[in-house]
Amino acid sequence: MYRKNTRRENRTMSKQKLDALQNLISTFPNAVLAFSGGVDSTLLAVIAHRILGNRFLAVTAASPSHPDCELAEAKELAARFGFSHQVIFTDEFSHADFVSNTPERCYFCKSILFRALKKTGEAQGFDVLLAGDNADDLADYRPGHRAAREMNVRSPLQEAGLTKAEIRELSKREKLPTWRKPAYACLASRIPYGRPITEEALDRVYRAECFLLSLGFQEIRVRDHDPVARLEFCKEDLERAWSLRPQIAARLHKLGFPYVTIDLDGFRSGSMNAVLSRSQLP
Repeated sequence: MYRKNTRRENRTMSKQKLDALQNLISTFPNAVLAFSGGVDSTLLAVIAHRILGNRFLAVTAASPSHPDCELAEAKELAARFGFSHQVIFTDEFSHADFVSNTPERCYFCKSILFRALKKTGEAQGFDVLLAGDNADDLADYRPGHRAAREMNVRSPLQEAGLTKAEIRELSKREKLPTWRKPAYACLASRIPYGRPITEEALDRVYRAECFLLSLGFQEIRVRDHDPVARLEFCKEDLERAWSLRPQIAARLHKLGFPYVTIDLDGFRSGSMNAVLSRSQLP
């Protein structure tokens, strides 16, 4: 009975937050969304399109920091759900602040993205900028939030208090194919702070992660501590990863990693931030 009541209470809470989200979006005269095709931005795009119609535009940034397969999926989702979609090209590698890869890298990357989003939106009469951040994101070190504040970017999912779990549940009810999609972050997050980012390094990480995904693993990260590849698997996949270590090691050696390790802590979003001292955090 307790579990049944708890599930009912959770559904009621999610419904209340969904109502708050829809009410918030209905106050926008128009909106242009930074659309990655992930769990969060897909739910936001579908609901915003339902409310705003042709006053809504989804924009996806193409760059070496994001795999082509993610761009292709974003295009497919836009076509499937019928919302306006545009691809823009952001050139992070022309910005030294991004390439140098300080702990503020995400701030510079998001600043580049939001400036491009603003320019694209204004050219077509859209002046409300949206991002897909959720309530859980507030618990992590995310310099990109500062860039959003500076550019007056709204995060409706976050403002409505929706957590990742609630967004997945709502996405499932909406029959969105992304409801079970693993969390994803730009490839630059795989490179330790202080080491300059190169397109070659991002491509190597991408190919390594594609290989692991082809083995049936879901939530994985290949952290490039050159010459070491530190592999993060979901904790329930650690034993299977260990059993496949000869195959995994052989492939990653071929990709140019002399040493390959499995992180015993398993997958952790933002694990690169573990090395930052309190003085380096906002």
